[in-house]
Amino acid sequence: MPSNIEIKARIPDVEALRAAVESLSDAPVEILDQEDTFFKTPRGRLKLRVQGTNSGQLISYQREDAPGPRPSHYLIVPTGNPAVVKGILTTVLGVRGVVRKRRWLYRVGQSRIHLDRVAGLGDFLELEVVLRPDQSEEEGMKIAARLMESVGISADQLVEKSYLDLLEFRS
Repeated sequence: MPSNIEIKARIPDVEALRAAVESLSDAPVEILDQEDTFFKTPRGRLKLRVQGTNSGQLISYQREDAPGPRPSHYLIVPTGNPAVVKGILTTVLGVRGVVRKRRWLYRVGQSRIHLDRVAGLGDFLELEVVLRPDQSEEEGMKIAARLMESVGISADQLVEKSYLDLLEFRS
């Protein structure tokens, strides 16, 4: 199962952080509008990410709720018909909740840095170090720590919960 090391952090000044992230980026930014529908599951998380009428990804992942760099194990299946997939999973599992966001995606080596504006929550940074099959979680955590330092993210900004968990907590 593919793995990455990830962090999530609240950011008070997205424009200041954007400049720091852009200075590290290997490629132009991609701007994505995403709607993630989370389904009720007995363990882990299952979401359908929709990015347009005919573009989606079904994503299953398991990760601990912890504030620091943490491993996440995931499987992703693309779909050209997200509406049908959503209908089937809604009928079978039920919907837990929906997260809508605009994402600015930057690539830095083997890492992805997301600047996310999440509806109802505000601005966040998500960092994902995509591990190679031969790479240890410890090595990925070191890379994540260096990137956090490079863009000025401190430990007190880290968030342990998912966006959905944060939205549910607000309700």
